[in-house]
Amino acid sequence: MATTLAPVDSREVVRCDRCQLVQFRTNNNLCRRCKVSLDPEERELPAVPVLARPAAPPPRRPHLQVAVAIRTLRQRSGLSQRQLAARMNVPRTYVSKIENEKATPTLSSLERLATALEVHISDLLNGGIRTREDDIRELMADDFVAEIIPYVSRLNGMQWASILGQVRDLTLHPRRTA
Repeated sequence: MATTLAPVDSREVVRCDRCQLVQFRTNNNLCRRCKVSLDPEERELPAVPVLARPAAPPPRRPHLQVAVAIRTLRQRSGLSQRQLAARMNVPRTYVSKIENEKATPTLSSLERLATALEVHISDLLNGGIRTREDDIRELMADDFVAEIIPYVSRLNGMQWASILGQVRDLTLHPRRTA
């Protein structure tokens, strides 16, 4: 006996608000993963008693932080998966699998990822989250910034605004040297 399925075009794709699973709407209107109703109205007044479940999302696995960090850092760098894969000398699908948690990167892959993204491995392992201290440390390591720090306190408001405008212009339109 065969089950007739509706054509894919007529099936509704929904995302569960609780576990974020993207799926086709089921006949019983429950999420395939967490078994919660996919309709917000039904969630407020459940018709059938549901076993109590913790409201918190499932604990994040360590490789999930790496996957999120890689995607975040790649997008922040303005790279596509294909460009990142080319920098690493791996297939694009490998980058996709890492970002979607289908593969866990090896230590050598983490080194190549960090090099390709121009970050430290620690940036990949901490979820791509940078602290203010990280930003200050990186800024103070720049030779130009270290040179102008003693003079910053002597600037008036107009000079300060002028320097910030020039720096902003340089970040948006970097100058190329011959």
